[in-house]
Amino acid sequence: MQRTIEQLARERSERQDALRTRLLKIRERAQALDRLEHDIQAKIPAAPPRRKGWLSRLLPGPQADGAAAVRDFLSVAVRETKALALAAAELVESGDALADARDKEWDALGSNHVGLISQGLEWRVNQMTASADDARALMKTFVPLKEQLLRLLAVLEEKRLPAPADVKELLEPVEDVLYTGFENRFRGSEADVRRQQEPLAAHFRPGSRVLDLGCGRGEFLELLKARGVEGSGVDGNGRMVEICRGKGLDVRKADLLEALAARPDGSLDGVFSSQVIEHLPPAALKRLVELAQAKLAAGGVLVLETVNPTSVFALVHIYFLDMTHQRPVHPQALAYLLESSGFADVAIEETGDMAPVRLEPVPAADSAAAALNRDIDRLNALLYAAPNYAAVGVRR
Repeated sequence: MQRTIEQLARERSERQDALRTRLLKIRERAQALDRLEHDIQAKIPAAPPRRKGWLSRLLPGPQADGAAAVRDFLSVAVRETKALALAAAELVESGDALADARDKEWDALGSNHVGLISQGLEWRVNQMTASADDARALMKTFVPLKEQLLRLLAVLEEKRLPAPADVKELLEPVEDVLYTGFENRFRGSEADVRRQQEPLAAHFRPGSRVLDLGCGRGEFLELLKARGVEGSGVDGNGRMVEICRGKGLDVRKADLLEALAARPDGSLDGVFSSQVIEHLPPAALKRLVELAQAKLAAGGVLVLETVNPTSVFALVHIYFLDMTHQRPVHPQALAYLLESSGFADVAIEETGDMAPVRLEPVPAADSAAAALNRDIDRLNALLYAAPNYAAVGVRR
């Protein structure tokens, strides 16, 4: 729409320039008529003199005397008047064209304004929907919290101090709901997450057993289910577990490392985790990779997806947005961790599309433009690399 408006604005400017050019021509024609009128007034007497020869002063030349000379003189005046009339007609046509161009530009500006308003309304509706979901989740949480508070009140009435675990039990569901609200607002819609993770689901064959560590709202488990993969998940957030169970997914609340350690060795065909390892300290991440190596059967696949710290955009707009993140994990460091833990065929796969915001190259008409495009490519690689990446390894 913006380019359309710019095109219409250029068209309007061209019409205005044409209008000004025609106005100048009309002024020139009018000046010519003014000079002609002055000559007539100065050189043709009001009453013809008795003597001959006055025409020779007005129109010098051998044909100055006689009716033919008068006819030629008047023809000049007629031609000038006709030219002025034609120029005036062209001026009217130019005015009409200019009005049409302005109307088109104003219509486009109005349509663009309506589009911006619609986008703003859509954003507000999405925000209101997320807020409504948060409110419903909080209401569900407050019912058991009220019962727990009543129990604590009874303890206090007996003049006994409540145990720290009792207070933690009260705070945990509230924190779970609040973080779920954060995910709903900033992680993106479930459809967007599924679309981004769909290529990663192709690493797991139908009928295989895959454990999703930190499954969140269950988008990846839904992808596995659609592919005929036997997926189950664990998450430490009780609200996330409720959402997954509401979808009919096999999910339970547990500590991720404890849940993985409890699995029999060689019992899994796949281990998947998305947007989790950046929450872990280095020792916990190392432990997760080692446990995955032990619990996977031969040929089993480990896929760990996280924020891409080699993308400035991802660091600023994704990683630092979440205050629960511990530290970013460089893709080369994660690949080395998988290799040193015994995984084979380790690969790094980028996820997420940054094409809409990447810098555009200029037409490469000469060596200077080609050099500029090379610099633009380097800037795109630094600023707008893929927002996420996944390290993939195979258990041998």
